Amino acid sequence: MSSIVNASIVRASTVDHASCGMRVRWGIGIVLLLALCVATSCAKPPTMRAGVATETITPTELPFWLSGYAARTSPAHEVRQQLFAKALAMEDAQGARSVIVTIDIIGIPRALRNAVAEDVERQFALPPSALLLNCSHTHSGPAVRENLEVLFSFDEQEKAKTARYREFLRQRIVAAVGGALAALAPAKLSYGEGEASFAINRRAQRFLDEDPTAKPISPVDRSVPVLRVERADGSLLAVLFGYACHNTTLTAEFNAVAGDYAGFAQEQLQQAYPGATALFLMLCGGDQNPHPRSKAELAPQHGKTLAGAVQAVLAKPASLEAVEGDIRGSLRFERLPFAPHARADFEAGRNHENIYQKRRAEWVLGRMDKGEDLSAVDYPVQVLRVGERFGLVGLGGEVVVDYGLNIKKAYPGLRLVVAGYTNDVMCYIPTKRVLAEGGYEADDSMMYYGQPGKFAPEVEDRLMGAVEATMRDAGFRGR
Repeated sequence: MSSIVNASIVRASTVDHASCGMRVRWGIGIVLLLALCVATSCAKPPTMRAGVATETITPTELPFWLSGYAARTSPAHEVRQQLFAKALAMEDAQGARSVIVTIDIIGIPRALRNAVAEDVERQFALPPSALLLNCSHTHSGPAVRENLEVLFSFDEQEKAKTARYREFLRQRIVAAVGGALAALAPAKLSYGEGEASFAINRRAQRFLDEDPTAKPISPVDRSVPVLRVERADGSLLAVLFGYACHNTTLTAEFNAVAGDYAGFAQEQLQQAYPGATALFLMLCGGDQNPHPRSKAELAPQHGKTLAGAVQAVLAKPASLEAVEGDIRGSLRFERLPFAPHARADFEAGRNHENIYQKRRAEWVLGRMDKGEDLSAVDYPVQVLRVGERFGLVGLGGEVVVDYGLNIKKAYPGLRLVVAGYTNDVMCYIPTKRVLAEGGYEADDSMMYYGQPGKFAPEVEDRLMGAVEATMRDAGFRGR
């Protein structure tokens, strides 16, 4: 089951010889003007409008717990990098609008997405289907709770602190959306792709560590999609770019607030293009890690590599494809079922020696006691379309790389950017292949997310079916 949120008149007259001569002179003038226009590459005025805005979301109440690593045993006391929520608003010639927000945080829960969407619709008349929230998944960002709840055992003081931060984050995201919409001005959009090579399939790496003779399937997507947004005068207003790789260069021992490689890439691009805003989209990197990692200097190094890939694309504007036309958005929720589970399994888990298994059991039982349906998750699939060929597909959760590759392959005539970590990060989203292989992304990670267990085998078919339906809703033609 799924649901959709979702000619002039020319007058002839007689003329005398004098007026005829005048017309000849005018005609020569027009021809010369047209020739000059061609020679100076005169271009038609922009049919699109765009605006950007940035809000700082760095936690101010230090020390503050960071999210992403169970190995951390204390909160962070320092800030290595500032964190931001950045919004890119777009408007077509008919006044239809959409806003993409990139957020330097591990993930947002569905409740926060809903609260932001309600505020945005009330204040700016932008429907939920036109608002896309994507998280960079930095593991050096603040805990928001409700997702990855099992990682923490907060006292009342820490719970209150994270609640205050969650409200602060909501306000800052809404402010970024409002700022971007208020800044709408004539703009030209164009699209291209580069490549960066530091992503590695971490599942394949683990299999090889266990058995060097193994030949596991190891899909990787090293493409770097780049959306160039320039002002009417040709200067760079914004660049939206993405990569399918975990923001985990800085591992658990680095306990300071930071944006990881994505934060450094944005910084370097903004230094290279003064006056422009760089926005990072996390793509389908659920099973992808930066390689190498675990050294402080590697985060800016990978950031420089990614920024370089973006700059290489921007350096060749003639090779970019124009992005213009009608804007249309669609948002759909699909029920993704879990494998069968019983309350007795979690009753027994209350006494498990693993503290995270124990916390998961308590968390799940508490949700059961509230009457929640834990048989499936309501999974968000969103598509933002601009014109006939460009689209951004936003998928919830920690989506493994297969989905990005498969969706782009299914629509070869389109220019698609497929992002994970969008609108709700509730757990990992495996494919049939990953489920069959088992391991962290398929099963073990569900413990940290407080989910009752792994998904049922039909998860991939349901998700891909929802993507196809949402693409149709957004006005894209069939495969």
